[in-house]
Amino acid sequence: MAPDYRHFTAQFASTPRGARVARRLAVRRMEEWGYPPASDASRTIALVVGELAANAVRHGRVPGHGFALSLALDTKTDVIRVEVADAASAKRPPVTAPSAHPDGESGRGLLLVDALAVRWGWTPRDPVGKTVWAEVSCGC
Repeated sequence: MAPDYRHFTAQFASTPRGARVARRLAVRRMEEWGYPPASDASRTIALVVGELAANAVRHGRVPGHGFALSLALDTKTDVIRVEVADAASAKRPPVTAPSAHPDGESGRGLLLVDALAVRWGWTPRDPVGKTVWAEVSCGC
């Protein structure tokens, strides 16, 4: 009998390259869990991880600290919880996805997460920082 939960956690440098590596490793882990890279579930997780990791690098970077990515698959519900934790306590995401200006070059990341996730939010991280999370249904 397979376990009800599968879990993956890794640390990354708070750099654009670190965010790209996190996204690639998430896709690789999805494949190991039975979701091919071309599947809707894997592509959705790749987008959510990419956006949350990019936000951690851009808005949550603290010199000397990286960010953490955690994926948790509940095999009973087919829901994956994505968590990205950074060390920046002062910069907190909004309670709801902000509206982006149509001609703006940024500001759409949380809109994408909001559209793709069943729900999302953030929690303070002990002893410092925050964790932004999103739950994605993979039962497409």
